[in-house]
Amino acid sequence: MATANPDIQSLRKDMLSLPPSTRALLAQELLESLDVADTGEVDAAWAEEAERRYAEIKSGKVKCIPGDEVLKRVRNRKK
Repeated sequence: MATANPDIQSLRKDMLSLPPSTRALLAQELLESLDVADTGEVDAAWAEEAERRYAEIKSGKVKCIPGDEVLKRVRNRKK
């Protein structure tokens, strides 16, 4: 992703010279700074969804498919 802004180009070059773990932390912080939604609400919604799915599995309403089988089906679907 190229940009005409020399300040951004310089910053990008500096950031890419950082160790991977530092870049990952920086990337996470930058992404979090863009998140306008209340993460507590999002986390609660995902927790509720996970509980719902778990209950469906435990009750027998939903049957799990082994990962190898799922991948096999996906590969066969592409043909």
